[in-house]
Amino acid sequence: MKAFGWAARDHSGHLSPFNFSRRATGEEDVRFKVLYCGTCHSYLHSIKNEWGNAAYHMVPGHEIVGVVTEVGSKVEKFRVGDKVGVGCLVGACNSCESCSDNLENYCSKLILTYNMPNHDGTRTYGSYSDTMVAPERYVVRIPDNLPLAAVAPLLCAGITVYSPLKYFGFTKPGTHIGIVGQGGLVKVTLISNSPSKKKEAIEHLGADSFLVSRDPEQMQAAMGTMDGIIDTVSAIHPLLPLINLLKSHGKLVMLGIPDQPPELPIFPLLMGRKTVAGSAAGGLKETQEMIHFAAKHNIRPEIEVISMNYVNTAMERLAKGDVKYRFVIDIGNTLATTKPKDY
Repeated sequence: MKAFGWAARDHSGHLSPFNFSRRATGEEDVRFKVLYCGTCHSYLHSIKNEWGNAAYHMVPGHEIVGVVTEVGSKVEKFRVGDKVGVGCLVGACNSCESCSDNLENYCSKLILTYNMPNHDGTRTYGSYSDTMVAPERYVVRIPDNLPLAAVAPLLCAGITVYSPLKYFGFTKPGTHIGIVGQGGLVKVTLISNSPSKKKEAIEHLGADSFLVSRDPEQMQAAMGTMDGIIDTVSAIHPLLPLINLLKSHGKLVMLGIPDQPPELPIFPLLMGRKTVAGSAAGGLKETQEMIHFAAKHNIRPEIEVISMNYVNTAMERLAKGDVKYRFVIDIGNTLATTKPKDY
């Protein structure tokens, strides 16, 4: 079936209008009109081939929200008109131990939402496009009380933080968690190299305290005080200061993906039985749970809604950290206006 979107054509990462095709709706598939898509920092690495696995033309986008337009004959959970979302993956083997544990994101045969071979040998295309199709298992339902634009970042950024908070036991009462990068849940100390962010972190985002990572006195005073740290930063940064903030048996959980490997000092880990771990997105059951949690507690990310033709400027701003805190593209209202007449 015909589709229209925006794609990167080479490692310059510049995005432009692109005609392509998606598969017809299969028996277990859900097809939906894309209304909004978040803009993840990982897209920058992908479209510029900084991870070395780019296949062009590449249509990015894995924080996807829309409305169902067609369902396959064996689809049971969704109907035309339902509000739905798709996150980082659209397929896996569905039979391994990870898949059986509802952790499809750790399947060795997972299929990412864009820039990856599909079961039929074609490449997956993301949601910088007018329509999407995905197996029912990889689609989540969006509650009516959540604004669709604000849901989009939850499908990557939201679940990527929610999952390790639960898995590593960081939700227990009294746990002291550090968040590297703006954000926060539980009892939180926000760790940032920008003192100017303190007021908003405390008064608006609800962090309990604020720690300037480039202030030696503050870092020294906070040594050994944290049970865990969630590190969301995708740029290269030193890990030793963060490891020093941990109590004995504390855990530093890496969520960001820098384009170069960080240095990992071993001695500070030994002298406190500390752990450096990683976590990637979440399974579909957990993602649906997270969406319902956000709806119940009225949790919404801070977003800046943009038009499709602003996306290249948005990418430049994203590379500079000039966004508060997530760009969301209004695909439904602006994509069609970018389609050249000869398309």
